[in-house]
Amino acid sequence: MITFLEGTLAEALPTHVVVNVHGVGYHVQIPLSSYDKLPAVGASIKILTHLAIREDAHVLYGFMTNAERDLFRLLVTHVSGIGPKTALDVLSGTTVTNFKAAVVAGDAGLLAKTKGIGKKTAERIIVELKDKVGIAAAWEAASASHAPTPEEAKVTDAVLGLIALGYKQVDAHKAVKQVQEKGGPAMTTEDLVRQALKILI
Repeated sequence: MITFLEGTLAEALPTHVVVNVHGVGYHVQIPLSSYDKLPAVGASIKILTHLAIREDAHVLYGFMTNAERDLFRLLVTHVSGIGPKTALDVLSGTTVTNFKAAVVAGDAGLLAKTKGIGKKTAERIIVELKDKVGIAAAWEAASASHAPTPEEAKVTDAVLGLIALGYKQVDAHKAVKQVQEKGGPAMTTEDLVRQALKILI
């Protein structure tokens, strides 16, 4: 099992990176949550990985934090009907903290806003993850002590709003981040959505 890669970031896109490790380029699929944390292309990088072995391919999935990889593994291992692609969509559509809080609160409606997650799947996630030994207690503690910053929450809400309007996660996230960088912390979620729509239309 390849558990991490350490080398030079050769290519970075919202959906994947290429890491040069001693002259070998590893193609690694990533969620948007990790894309935000990447260093500049050409810089040194250490990325945590999960190797999925299929009949037709060996696929590497990468994460910039343990929390992201842990959630990815929980989803693909413990929730029937969720594969790596949907697990990446979950991490791209919400923060780990918000996801954990929704599971602990039993908020299927919030989970169902994520691309690839319908109401039935959201309810299954809550049942299958909340009942895992120690997970609910740990998540409640994490949700209380590591709540997302107001800025993170606004970005997440704005991206989810744009996804609900039919825009792709990658495009929505890119537009919202662009607007936020120009507008600063004073912008509300509504401001972010409104300005991002001007870029996307």
